[in-house]
Amino acid sequence: MLFSILKQIFFPPAARPPRVNVEDLPFYDIEQLEDRASEKVELLRASYLDWPAFVHVETIALCNAACDFCPYPTLERKGTRMSDALIEKIIGDLAGIPSHVGFQLAPYKVSEPFLEPRLFDILALVNSRLPNARISIITNGAALTDRNVDRLLAVRNIAYLNVSLNYDNAAEYESVMKIPFERTLRRLDALHERRLAGGLQFPIRLTRVSDNRLTDMRYIAWVRNRYPAFKPVVVNRNDWIGGVDTEAAAAETPDVPCHRWFDLSITATGRVAMCCMDGEARYPKGDVTVSNALEIYNQPHLRRLREQLISRRSAGDPCNRCTYLNF
Repeated sequence: MLFSILKQIFFPPAARPPRVNVEDLPFYDIEQLEDRASEKVELLRASYLDWPAFVHVETIALCNAACDFCPYPTLERKGTRMSDALIEKIIGDLAGIPSHVGFQLAPYKVSEPFLEPRLFDILALVNSRLPNARISIITNGAALTDRNVDRLLAVRNIAYLNVSLNYDNAAEYESVMKIPFERTLRRLDALHERRLAGGLQFPIRLTRVSDNRLTDMRYIAWVRNRYPAFKPVVVNRNDWIGGVDTEAAAAETPDVPCHRWFDLSITATGRVAMCCMDGEARYPKGDVTVSNALEIYNQPHLRRLREQLISRRSAGDPCNRCTYLNF
C-alpha cells in the first residue's frame, strides 16, 4: 500500500480534556487531509498513470446488512451474480498489468465478500494469474466463521482485512446494521485470539463510519481496550454522490484532485462505475462485458484527469458534486 489509512492513536492524559489527533480522525482537519490527499495523487501519477492502483470486482451484489450509510438497501442490482466467464475475462484483462506493477484487488463493491460462495476459488485464481495483486477485504464480520478464516489463511498476498463494525454496543449496531451484535463479537473474539497466537499476519482493522467526535473517540477507546491486536479506524461519512441521504456527510466538494481516478470499480453487471462512491454505477466509465478493463481505464478523458490532477471542482460531473475525501 502507498499509505496506511491511519496511524496509532494517541490519548492525552486523563486530566486534560480529550483532543482529536489528526492521525486518528483526519477528516476533522480538512486542510491537512486535503494536503495529504494531494500528496497521494502525485505519488499515484508517478506509478499508475497507465495501470489501475486499485480494482474492485463485485462478483455478487449481496449483503446481509442494511446500513443506512450505504446504498445497498436500495441497490437496483441487488442479488446480481457475475458469470464465471466474466470473472475469468476480467482477470485475464488485468493480467495485462506488468508483473512489476503491484496493485490492489478487492473482491467486492457494494457487497459482503464472504457471502460469495465462489470467493476462495476466485482468490485462488487471482493468486495464480495475478501474483502482483494485493488482496484487500472489507467485511461486516458476521460471516468470519472459523472455516472461512482457515480458508483465508491459504490465500496469499492479503493486504488487509477490514471489519466494518461501526458500533461498540448492541442497540446502535442492531438498529443500523440489522445483524446480531453478540454473534459478530463472538466471531471477532475468535479472530482476535488467533491474531494473538500469531496465526494471522496481515493487518486487521475494525472500522467505523463517523457519527460525531464524542462517539468516534468512544469507539476507538473501546476497540483498543477489547481488541488490542486490532487497529481502530474511523472514516468520514459520505453521501455516495447523492445516493444516500445523510446530514452528517461533508457539505462541500474538496478543492483537490481525487485518488479514486486511479481505480477501476467493476459492478456485478459488468458496468464500471466512476468510482467507489458511485454505488449504483450511474456514471459508468464503460462495461467490461464488451471492453477490455485496461482500455476502459485508459480512455483519453479519464487519463487526462490523472495527468493533469485538476481540482475536482473543475473536473465536471459527477466529481464536482462528490464530497468524498480520504487518503
